[in-house]
Amino acid sequence: MPIRVLDTDLYVLNMHTRMPFRYGITTLTAVPHLFVRATVEVDGKRHAGLSADHLPPKWFTKNPDTSPREDIAGLLEVITAARDVARATPKQETVFAYWRRMYEAMSAWGGGWAKPPLLVHFGTSLVERAVIDAFCRAEGTTFAQALRKNWLGVDLGALHRELDGVAPGAFLPTEPLRSLVSRHTVGLTDPLTDATIPAGERVDDGLPQSLEACVRTYGLTHFKIKLWGDAARDHDRLRGVADVIERHLGPEAPYAFTLDGNENFKAIDPFRKLWDSLTTEPSLRRFMSRLLFVEQPLHRDVALGDEVKKEFLAWAQRPPVIIDESDGEIGSAARALACGYAGTSHKNCKGVFKSVANAGLIARRRQQTPGGRFVLSGEDLSNIGPVSLLQDTAVVASLGIEHAERNGHHYFKGLSALPADIQSAALAAHGDVYRRHERGFVTSRVERGRTDVATVVDSPFGIDFNFDPSRFTPLDQWSYETLAPA
Repeated sequence: MPIRVLDTDLYVLNMHTRMPFRYGITTLTAVPHLFVRATVEVDGKRHAGLSADHLPPKWFTKNPDTSPREDIAGLLEVITAARDVARATPKQETVFAYWRRMYEAMSAWGGGWAKPPLLVHFGTSLVERAVIDAFCRAEGTTFAQALRKNWLGVDLGALHRELDGVAPGAFLPTEPLRSLVSRHTVGLTDPLTDATIPAGERVDDGLPQSLEACVRTYGLTHFKIKLWGDAARDHDRLRGVADVIERHLGPEAPYAFTLDGNENFKAIDPFRKLWDSLTTEPSLRRFMSRLLFVEQPLHRDVALGDEVKKEFLAWAQRPPVIIDESDGEIGSAARALACGYAGTSHKNCKGVFKSVANAGLIARRRQQTPGGRFVLSGEDLSNIGPVSLLQDTAVVASLGIEHAERNGHHYFKGLSALPADIQSAALAAHGDVYRRHERGFVTSRVERGRTDVATVVDSPFGIDFNFDPSRFTPLDQWSYETLAPA
């Protein structure tokens, strides 16, 4: 079924956080949100496909020497390059073949400019998602079904030789999940209790702000805790988080958490010392027993190097550790597994087909080593609706990832940045994912720590309502100066 992209349109909506989000070396308070609308020819007929994402500074490059303006300009450069490459990519017989041809062209473009693959293929992923959306709409199918029936034409052997001849349906759950556990982000500066919020920093919008308020409101059971990389600060922070969770849920409650290392370490030894100190502190012993895995403690510059491999494999009692920012290329997950990592993360911004292939790798390792600790996690780039969150959720549910980090509803005031009619349309189509807040705006529905997602997996690619992004600012009319504080 021949596929090609005829045109792409890019639109921007400025968004502001309801409270600062400190991740790694930056604090997010305002961000442009980009919408992509692609006109895709599927078997000779035109169809529209959508994708969207924040343009967050620092995550894709982690360069301390650039300004947010420069970071966003770099993101827009690769996105506009991907737009041009998409138009130039010749007609292909399947969605996967089209994506692979475009991926190779973008790799060549990025290599010529010495740009990091994680950054380059953010642009690729936005087009990839829009093409998948258009295909599913054209065929009247869902992403989950198209993946399991392999109507997308996925050739896993082209990405990982060991998966040659394996179809996605061979390792995916028979049906997509219809409910997901929300793993709540505890940012580096997030208040843990209501009493610790300074009067001048209290948010009065009807949504919970502190960790304890979020636990009460959403019934949370899973958490993602960001680390400073400083033993004293991290010990104190984890004691505080443990106290809040166990006071509200009870020490024997079935809660669980992950740690985000934020690329804080340039070598194994300082990370290992922090790990040893956390696991031997008596006051944290029970809490640390609930750890699921540690995410990206090592800086991407060293994380997949030979020295790390040597030291990881020699550390018999190492915790399950996964990569996230280091997962920049097709072969990154395989290299990570060979280095002794437990796996990698899924994020749509890193690529849908790449995550499908990584799911196949993890499934193969579980078959080869029963009882081994292998992880494909679901992480978040502060996903919000009405497009980005639903499409990422469709992939998470289809891959069978039972819990995923979800923080867009925590750092942003639901869908309040969008016009009222769009909020209402999202609610009408996806009443299991969204709810009408008492103050009138639409926000995420998280109850007993979970979100039902049946309407998402039953939609073409997450979205089941008409959404026209052209009412927002065309990219060529947008400027960084408009991203002023709220």
